[in-house]
Amino acid sequence: MLVCLIFAVVREENPSSHGSRPSHRSLIFCLLLGTLLVASSIFGQDQAPGWQKQVRKYSEAQDWDAALRIVDQEVARAPQDMDVRAWRARVLGWSGRLTEAETEYLAILKASRNDPDNWMGLANLYLRDGKTEAALRALETAVELDPTRADLHVARARALRAAGERIESRLEFQKALNLEPNSSEAQVGLISLRAEPKHELVIGLDNDLFNFARANHGEWTSLASHWTSHWATTVAGSFYQRGSVGAGKFMGSVTRRQPKWGAITVGGAIGHDNDVIPRSEAFFDLDHGWKTGETTFVRGVEIAYGQHWYWYQSSRILTLSGTLTVYLPREWTLSLGATGAQSAFSGTGVEWRPSGITRLGFPLAGWSAQRLSGNLFFAAGTEDFAQVDQIGRFASRTYGSGLRFQITPRQALTGYGSYQMRTQNKTDTAFGLTYGIYF
Repeated sequence: MLVCLIFAVVREENPSSHGSRPSHRSLIFCLLLGTLLVASSIFGQDQAPGWQKQVRKYSEAQDWDAALRIVDQEVARAPQDMDVRAWRARVLGWSGRLTEAETEYLAILKASRNDPDNWMGLANLYLRDGKTEAALRALETAVELDPTRADLHVARARALRAAGERIESRLEFQKALNLEPNSSEAQVGLISLRAEPKHELVIGLDNDLFNFARANHGEWTSLASHWTSHWATTVAGSFYQRGSVGAGKFMGSVTRRQPKWGAITVGGAIGHDNDVIPRSEAFFDLDHGWKTGETTFVRGVEIAYGQHWYWYQSSRILTLSGTLTVYLPREWTLSLGATGAQSAFSGTGVEWRPSGITRLGFPLAGWSAQRLSGNLFFAAGTEDFAQVDQIGRFASRTYGSGLRFQITPRQALTGYGSYQMRTQNKTDTAFGLTYGIYF
């Protein structure tokens, strides 16, 4: 446009060449051409925000196919545009296709390693996939590329928090706050790192009402302590009243946790049995969980295996148990458990008896920090080997439900009730209540 104007002015100053009329035509032509160029430029600038808005709209509606279709069209138009390909990686990540999103980010970073946003996007994928160390390495590169961006420090602080590095995470959140004093993400991050409760004290009450014997009652208290991210202990004391006979026991256990292979718990118990409870017990449990994705129907899976030995005055019991817990959307859970029990009584042979239980957990309501959740369960052949009148040769079916009310983040109240039908028309109506304090 500027060249056209200069050309027109020169023609105006030198009328001898062709006269003034052509000069005016040239000026008009240049003005029209310039207007078209400006309009084209404005139209081109509006194109990118237009398709990005469409992608965001479809992503918010979780219409991933439509969002990817638009992004793929833009990639086809400009296959070398790394910003467009970064959008494709984001949409793949939002839709839960983590492996494809990771491949896309790695291809982008192979072509250009200087954009910290791409490193942060890759780190977010690693975090969602449980690859904390890889996420930290990616975020270190992002921070090195632009150490003045508060959001990069916030992302690195979150990764450090996920890795259990609370002190370093706090320092990183503080760096973000120094760079951007109004950063709500940094402020919330610092609040999340305030001293979390390490101990859980629970007081419980259990009751069994039989139609063939006097009622049983039990009271217990337990203290679980998480000393570090790897070590925890539990101690508990229980008291039982079977009719007019009383008994009590003390239990203790130690748990070791490792991010890669899960947790192992070893413990035992000793009691003043009075022929009501086992004289001694020993047990160990193995527990491991996996995350499967935030947008899939199954969000996570946890498997637990345990062995428990009970020694009574006149019998001994060994139980082998396995539990599969499936974590579903909206905080729903489904648990399936199976137990094989080997019973050996004085004067009789050894016998194996199977049993199983299914439990469905679900949220009911929530008000600020308060939460109400419930569960339903059904058990077949399940016996409670902690008391003498729960072992022996009988089959049973148990129906029950429970409620848990989170009063505050540091207090919870739990209740349950069940009805068990045994052979020979015997029944057991059980109910109980627990109160937990976290400090």
